[in-house]
Amino acid sequence: MLNQDFSNLLFFFDNESFEETDRSGFRRRVIDGEQTQLCFWRIEGGAKGSYMHKHDSHEQLGIIFRGALDFRIGEEDTQERSYLNTGDVYVAPKGVWHGDSIFIGDEELDECWILDIFSPPRDDLRKNNE
Repeated sequence: MLNQDFSNLLFFFDNESFEETDRSGFRRRVIDGEQTQLCFWRIEGGAKGSYMHKHDSHEQLGIIFRGALDFRIGEEDTQERSYLNTGDVYVAPKGVWHGDSIFIGDEELDECWILDIFSPPRDDLRKNNE
């Protein structure tokens, strides 16, 4: 075990590893485990493209690392908004509606960084992680 190469288990912060998405201002990096998946978002402040949605087969947790997030969570038609600052966390259990987000960029980069954790991993994100 001492001579095995475990380098494929390590992931370092690398700006080049973030992929553009089909939504303007959204870049992401996906890292897959067997039972858990990380989706690291770098989103331009003020970017549009978030809509109310739910994941029937996946639990989602998110932590805000830079900037802030103003969004809705709960019933599909809820108008109540929640505001999360850097360091705050949200949990969207299976089947819970969330989204309609306003992304507030930080002062340094004008970006909102969110680390989403999905369990089990989402196949639609795995396809973009090849």
